[in-house]
Amino acid sequence: MDEDISKKVTAVILAAGQGRRMNTAVSKQFLMLEDKPVLYYSIKAFDESLADDMVIVCSKDQVDYCVQNIIEPYGFKKPIRVVKGGRERYDSVMNALKSIDDTGYVLIHDAARPFITPELINNVIDAVKVNNACITAVPVKDTIKNVDGKGRITGTPDREYMWLAQTPQAFEYSLIRRAYELLFEQNEADRKMITDDAMVYERFINKPVKIVEGDYYNIKLTTPEDLVLAKSISSHIKRKRFKSTGNSNRWFG
Repeated sequence: MDEDISKKVTAVILAAGQGRRMNTAVSKQFLMLEDKPVLYYSIKAFDESLADDMVIVCSKDQVDYCVQNIIEPYGFKKPIRVVKGGRERYDSVMNALKSIDDTGYVLIHDAARPFITPELINNVIDAVKVNNACITAVPVKDTIKNVDGKGRITGTPDREYMWLAQTPQAFEYSLIRRAYELLFEQNEADRKMITDDAMVYERFINKPVKIVEGDYYNIKLTTPEDLVLAKSISSHIKRKRFKSTGNSNRWFG
């Protein structure tokens, strides 16, 4: 592999979800947050990071909208390609991986996490180049209960070892590509058990995945309540930035 390609980092931003639990006519990644679409903030963070280029995954009927209303108007500096997503998240990831043939590492991020920062992205990039696979995550704050199908508690895992997985999740490209190829050799019922990319890597590559401590602000917008929290977080970040720099738009805006 060419040396430059082996070091190249490509960000995959998943923006093909329909966001049914958000109960809005507009997909959650295109909802407005502080006068800009939710998807804008993830692209902006990766544009200001050490990533080399980006692949945005949109549903097939939203590709033109994404290009014309988000990518072109904001003048991002790094190369961006848009590919069509699939029915499920794992279909969208596979479509993105198939569209890439010239990179060493991929960072896979959910567009519904608008509070990702360039600093955290760079930490993940540093980590994946050493460990081949890593994810952002934060320690749980609450007690976790195991529950059976009848709603009865069956156990209480040690909170010290419980972490909440976030994105971006980063991998050496050849390994995660192979993991997804093996996943698609399984039946659909097995694929539906997959909830994040690290699960695919863990199952089929059978190598350790490193944790990079993330940020409690790096929430995923899933339900209407998350939008309320997101507006509060963005206001807090702006106040904090203004106090330290005098410029409320330095990062989030």
